Amino acid sequence: MIKALLLSALVAGALSYELPTDQDQMPRVVGGEDAVPNSWPWQVSLQYSSSGQWRHTCGGSLVTKNWVLTAAHCISSSRTYRVALGKHSLSSVESGSVNVSVSKSVVHEKWNSSQLSKGNDIALLKLANSVSLSDKIQLARLPTAGSILPNNYACYVTGWGRLQTNGAASDILQQGRLLVVDYATCSSSSWWGSTVKTNMVCAGGDGVVSSCNGDSGGPLNCPASNSEWEVHGVVSFGSSLGCNYYHKPSVFTRVSNYIDWINSVRTSK
Repeated sequence: MIKALLLSALVAGALSYELPTDQDQMPRVVGGEDAVPNSWPWQVSLQYSSSGQWRHTCGGSLVTKNWVLTAAHCISSSRTYRVALGKHSLSSVESGSVNVSVSKSVVHEKWNSSQLSKGNDIALLKLANSVSLSDKIQLARLPTAGSILPNNYACYVTGWGRLQTNGAASDILQQGRLLVVDYATCSSSSWWGSTVKTNMVCAGGDGVVSSCNGDSGGPLNCPASNSEWEVHGVVSFGSSLGCNYYHKPSVFTRVSNYIDWINSVRTSK
């Protein structure tokens, strides 16, 4: 049963919609709130070309001036992608925002879409041009390799995902406060069970706030001891019973498990 839930949840994780489009069709974080414009300046919108239109499908994080971190399940070899940076409203023309083509995508070599519960749902996108940093576009800070967040640590998920399961939404970037659920709890039988692995991070599960379709690939932002934000997770999957289903927290790829891989890709590709 859990495997079936995971499969349907992850397949539905990426989203497709035209830009601009009717507001009722725009998805966002469940139970969240409008973010202050450009308060998460590493957040990007991953978009693909379809019939002359650019459609949002996933989120991502700018980790260097020409590399974006996202989820492996967001990437299809048959699509042409661009990344929108410095955005707040996806349907508006905004000063300081830029769109950059993706020249290469690198999906983790151990990602297997038919073995979802093994994890490794992570990918890097190389931009055709390096971007200039500004007050609206900044680099994400990544955690120390191997670091593990404690239970109930407060973080924020951000993205343009659904407001509720199959519900109405806004095109404004959303943020939702999620508490980390440690591995011992999240892997217990009344939570996600064996579906969750140590290369993942669970956050939420209160039945109120969660990530949802369209947030995939986006960041789990957590404060470091110096009060600066670090991206500890990449939105991966949730329950097909509902994005904010009780005791089925949002599940993220644990970034601290992949620091060596990220550095290797950036320096070798």
